[in-house]
Amino acid sequence: MNDSLADKVVLVTGATSGIGHAVAVKFAAASARVVALGRDQAALREVESAVKNLGGEPVTMTVDVTNTEQGQRAIDETINRFGRLDVLVNAAGHISTGSIENTSLAAWDAMMNVNLRAVFQLMQIAAPHLIKSKGNIVNISSVTGLRSFPGVLAYCVSKAGLDQLTRCAALELAPRGVRVSAVNPGVVVTEIHKRGGMSEADYEKFLEHSKTTHPLGRVGEPGEIAELVFFLASEKASWITGATYSIDGGRALTCAR
Repeated sequence: MNDSLADKVVLVTGATSGIGHAVAVKFAAASARVVALGRDQAALREVESAVKNLGGEPVTMTVDVTNTEQGQRAIDETINRFGRLDVLVNAAGHISTGSIENTSLAAWDAMMNVNLRAVFQLMQIAAPHLIKSKGNIVNISSVTGLRSFPGVLAYCVSKAGLDQLTRCAALELAPRGVRVSAVNPGVVVTEIHKRGGMSEADYEKFLEHSKTTHPLGRVGEPGEIAELVFFLASEKASWITGATYSIDGGRALTCAR
């Protein structure tokens, strides 16, 4: 256990499933005070139960991160309750298919709003509080931020933008003692593809195919990503900022297939 995160206040978006859920549980296991954000109240109750089973006292909030007022409220309520914020983990994400020829403007805007605009807003609101605590931000990006892939144009662009946002913010906040990093997973077993419109059967085929596109021969698990997020947020990573870390079974090293 890393004692450096005990009693730290950690706000996690997208905490109701996948990587966000795993991150919330990982920090709770280290005795951090977790504020979990999500849109699904039933799923938030599951997060609350998981954290309580680890001896924590979670704060859950039903929040749509694309709603400007709700994003502001999430930060305000966190500060009002705890008086501080130490770590912001932006794990909420959205994916849908589409190419340069058939991506609608509405689909483009939806992708940018969740994956980039909402992250920018929360980072901006959180920055003064993180400066006070000398805290840090970890953004959940994607291998698609580092490499282009066909058929998910808006998603690739949103994650590339998120990586650059990470680097620019890291440079600007470094003199204030705040670190900003991102992790870039390959294919991880979560609900994001199915929520984006992929059928159960197609998702199973996609996971099976992904075993051949990732050099280590398998897809990732949310808990593996949470381990890297936890490390980057800890004092063990105190000299790391502006980094975009591949955690993808080697996927970023490969040619298109």
